[in-house]
Amino acid sequence: MQRRQEAAEAVKVRTLPVQVAAHLARRIVSGEVPEGRAPSELDISREFGVSRVVARETLKILASLDIVDIAQGRRVTVRPQAEWDYLSPLLAEWLPREFVDELLRELHQTRELLEPELAAMAAAAITDETLARLRAELDRMAELESDPDAYLEVDHEFHMEICRAANNRILDRIMYSARWLGTASRRVTNQAGPDSLPNATAAHMRIYRALEARDPDAAREAMRVHVRGNAPLLADKEKQRMGVASERA
Repeated sequence: MQRRQEAAEAVKVRTLPVQVAAHLARRIVSGEVPEGRAPSELDISREFGVSRVVARETLKILASLDIVDIAQGRRVTVRPQAEWDYLSPLLAEWLPREFVDELLRELHQTRELLEPELAAMAAAAITDETLARLRAELDRMAELESDPDAYLEVDHEFHMEICRAANNRILDRIMYSARWLGTASRRVTNQAGPDSLPNATAAHMRIYRALEARDPDAAREAMRVHVRGNAPLLADKEKQRMGVASERA
């Protein structure tokens, strides 16, 4: 049910306030907005020809993403980019490709810090029921190696199953909140070459075997090797994108 809801969210037509917010966010990133100053409700209404209600909702969306602050008296200021809510899937649509590439590098650093320890924690507490679900997901991965889009959903669920098995609700929510970045990252690494998915399935099998043995050290190392192995794939994809951009320029 949850996946169906997320899919519906992804394809629905964006409302007018979201469209205006996206335009303003891109303008802020590109440096077109004077430092520290954001357009007011009245500015937005006049420039885009929208009602004050739409303008107000636009600012609320930007504020909810920590892009702007709305102070008492309706003064609107731009927040530092370092403080924006990069876990929001909206920013994946709004930000330039090179900006998203930076976020994927930072996500990889985060995964290297968290996921090996999550695997070790899971190995110490994992149940037979969770192992059965992981085994079923591995079988699905093997079946889907010719379908990268379907594969990445099972890949994501495999990692979330391990996260849940670690029995830490805070870490679980952190990993879940970063799911759109995780999906974007997996879409790159799962399509890096003809052997990408078979190699990924083999790496997940090694993680599973360590969990099945209930060996925290082995689970930590298997996860570390798996996550680190994705770094060169992400770097190669970024170099390809930059090369294409240079040729077009």
